[in-house]
Amino acid sequence: MNVETRTTAETEIRALIERWQRAVVAKDMDGIVQPYADDIVAFDAVKALQFKGKQTYRAHWEACLEQCPGAGIFEFEQLKIAAAEDVAFAHWLTHCGPAQGEGEDQSCYMRVTAGYQRIGGQWKVVHEHWSAPFDMETSKALFNLEP
Repeated sequence: MNVETRTTAETEIRALIERWQRAVVAKDMDGIVQPYADDIVAFDAVKALQFKGKQTYRAHWEACLEQCPGAGIFEFEQLKIAAAEDVAFAHWLTHCGPAQGEGEDQSCYMRVTAGYQRIGGQWKVVHEHWSAPFDMETSKALFNLEP
């Protein structure tokens, strides 16, 4: 694969991620699930060990957004993309949670890794993994860590 093909693929993945980020901020469910492959397997940080299929993961996203009414924080840092002609992956840190208002800040950083495959000429997310580190001694998630 030549450098131009790799650069084009990376640019396409970056644009997909940016559209998806805007959809999450806007709470646009169709926009959120649009890039997911029908047979996505997702490992999210909450609720279940895994989510299989676009409709199952959509229901999970709907439930998550219900937990965060109003404006929210959904900012990405340290985005890295590695792309070939038909497969790619990306990882980044997401600062997310309810927008700061009255009371205690409930936002945190999460780790995200996503795998992409070009299917029918379009990039699709075939795997997504959200996580938070935890303390092995207390078994508690470490939501207060910052990059």
